[in-house]
Amino acid sequence: MSHPSTLLKMLEQRAKKRFGQHFLASPGVVRNIVLISEVGPGSKVLEIGPGLGVLTEALLAAQSEVTAVELDRDMAAFIRDRLPAVNLVEADGASVDLRSILPGGPWRCVANLPYNAGTRMITRMLEAPDLFDRLLVMVQREVAERLVAPPGDRKRGSLSVFTEARAEARIAIRVPPGAFHPPPKVHSAVVELRLRPALAIGQADPVVFDRVVRDLFVQPRKTIRNNLSQAVGRTVADEALAVSGLDPVRRPATLTLTEISVLAEALGSAPRP
Repeated sequence: MSHPSTLLKMLEQRAKKRFGQHFLASPGVVRNIVLISEVGPGSKVLEIGPGLGVLTEALLAAQSEVTAVELDRDMAAFIRDRLPAVNLVEADGASVDLRSILPGGPWRCVANLPYNAGTRMITRMLEAPDLFDRLLVMVQREVAERLVAPPGDRKRGSLSVFTEARAEARIAIRVPPGAFHPPPKVHSAVVELRLRPALAIGQADPVVFDRVVRDLFVQPRKTIRNNLSQAVGRTVADEALAVSGLDPVRRPATLTLTEISVLAEALGSAPRP
């Protein structure tokens, strides 16, 4: 495996902080990522932010078909010269039309995501279960813990519920700063997300469900009654909580996915002030 410090010297440029670039430099972590991703001959893999191509090399060695999206023009040119087998798309991974660049499928995203846009990229992919079957992505440890936080966890928030409704999520690898070049100031983690074929929200309307989730966690330390009342009014909130059988003084982070789904069903036709 090529080390980023060597590759950077070849490229004759420094890591660009504006893109949040910290290059994975641990052969063990790279090996484990590829192993857990279960890619192999014929696997269709999306890598967002390949950087110097260290993980890309390993994905190609597993004989997978790699489409890489890179925003940095210098890095893109470097990847084209160094790894011509990659289908390289020069674009912003947070906004590129994924369906236009990923034909067929299912696709698997295996990537060390840019810190400054990782959450936005993940949520976009979670909304496309017809395109992706699994994501194995490196993010900041705090983001990883929010993605997988179960009911009762103080880190549970709207991102946790959004994710749980769409995928089975777990932290697969915890990665220290020393695994990168240059080392970031934060710890990282690799999260595995196995996408559900359909939203696990019962009979709730998806648009209403996502709106209720956002309303519930506007102020996570407040009661669910207070948060809902701000969104739909006290009368409607109390009626929906009564129908759902939920204790109004509970905090949002204690609610299960099923409980939130039932609440969203109750609020499905409720008028909003």
